[in-house]
Amino acid sequence: MKLGYHFGYWSSGPPANAVETIAAAERLGFDSFWTAEAYGSDALTPLAWLGSSTSRIKLGTNLIQISARTPTATAMAAMTMDHLSGGRFILGLGVSGPQVVEGWYGQPYPKPLARTREYVAILRQVFARKEPVTFAGEHYQLPLQGGTGLGKPLKSTVHPLREDIPIYLGAEGPKNVALAAEIADGWLALFFSPKSDQFYRAALAEGFARDGARRTAEDFEVAASVPVIVSDDVEAAADMIRPILALYIGGMGARQANFHKDVFARMGYEALTDQVQQLYLAGDKKAATAAIPTELVEDVALIGPPAKIKDELARWEETCVTTLLVQGPPETLPAIADVVLG
Repeated sequence: MKLGYHFGYWSSGPPANAVETIAAAERLGFDSFWTAEAYGSDALTPLAWLGSSTSRIKLGTNLIQISARTPTATAMAAMTMDHLSGGRFILGLGVSGPQVVEGWYGQPYPKPLARTREYVAILRQVFARKEPVTFAGEHYQLPLQGGTGLGKPLKSTVHPLREDIPIYLGAEGPKNVALAAEIADGWLALFFSPKSDQFYRAALAEGFARDGARRTAEDFEVAASVPVIVSDDVEAAADMIRPILALYIGGMGARQANFHKDVFARMGYEALTDQVQQLYLAGDKKAATAAIPTELVEDVALIGPPAKIKDELARWEETCVTTLLVQGPPETLPAIADVVLG
């Protein structure tokens, strides 16, 4: 299993020691380094800035929100990043949720799977650079239909360094996971748990079995974001993660459309997730956080002393996960590398 570091997105401003963090990750043998975006910092700018000081580590977005950019704008950024990094770029994409898509970007949310399928198809055309790009879809048309009539098919002026830049899709539900297996090169998993491995394997198998699927289980990447806290105090480590889980289960999405909450409900925590959401949306974030049991934290995170983490890591190594994308304090990277990479 490979090891990556999920740097994430900024909170209120640029995090301290970011350059030192990516340098440490590369030096310690991490395979990849990932940035994210929500509705503040973007994923590409920090990745380009930080990646410029590296030479080996792969650079990925986990993830770019497809509603933030047209397909061709994302393709331009991906080809630029791939050239600047010497072929180390991985394009991670995701649909986000209706609150961000419609509230922040002012774009329609319905039919996210169909929209993703069209988006990726256009990206592939741009990367291949075989001919001027044309596309007549439900969600995207190139050239635009019904405009001035002056639009013309265009081909990128930039020749791609790689005509097949890897595309990973962020997905949580089974239909989206199956889509990733069908049209992408990898799946960015969030809140993955070893206990859900068979559920996800079935969704992936459905995608691999579709006509025209790009990959098989043998050459498809599954990169799971996993909090890792090395500490002799298990409860103190769990306390560092509880607020994040309470936020995603309770408040990251609308009451009737929270895909993160659904993930934990499928794990068997449906009643608990309802309770956490009710508390969180009522404004009692402290109680919502306190309601998260340590068992739930340990389902999706690796916490505790090194020996405990090494023992539990064996469960993860038996799953479909190929890369562990560590989420944790930058200063603990050496300890994490020692535990995971041995």
